[in-house]
Amino acid sequence: MATPLGWSQGGSGSVCLAFDQLRDVIESQEELIHQLRNVMVLQDENFVSKEEFQAVEKKLVEEKAAHAKTKALLAKEEEKLQFALGEVEVLSKQLEKEKLAFEKALSSVKSRALQETSKKDQLITKCNEIESHIIKQEDILNGKENEIKELQQVISQQKQIFRNHVSDYRIQKQQENYMAQVLDQKHKKASGMRQARSHQRPREK
Repeated sequence: MATPLGWSQGGSGSVCLAFDQLRDVIESQEELIHQLRNVMVLQDENFVSKEEFQAVEKKLVEEKAAHAKTKALLAKEEEKLQFALGEVEVLSKQLEKEKLAFEKALSSVKSRALQETSKKDQLITKCNEIESHIIKQEDILNGKENEIKELQQVISQQKQIFRNHVSDYRIQKQQENYMAQVLDQKHKKASGMRQARSHQRPREK
């Protein structure tokens, strides 16, 4: 904003200070004028000389001129003060408006932040539930895997036992076949000997 003519940027505080100082000067000047008038009255009563009267009268005129000048300056300062107060009022209204807008925006941001926080908490809770479910499923799978391994070991042992049984059975079967062959050979040999003896007996007769 542009600075008015004769106006310093010290703010309304410096203007008020200057205004008070000018008012004090005016009051002092008015008091001095009053005293001079009293002196003139006393001089009239005491029949002062013309030269003294003219000197006092000249001083009175000078004081009146200074007083008028001071009043004019005071009027200008009052105008500046009113202008500054007007600017302050405008700025105050603008500041209040901006403050309300900021508070509204802040409230909206806080509301969105709370909503986002609630959504985040819900997501975290859901993720924790899913993670817990996955851990339980992994525990179940690990248990199943252990059961499968145990079953595989049992099956492997059963297979080995079966192989051993089969091997024993084959050995036993081979032994039985061998014994059968031996017995069969003995039986044939014995049968042949009996036939030979039966043929020899008729010849002897």
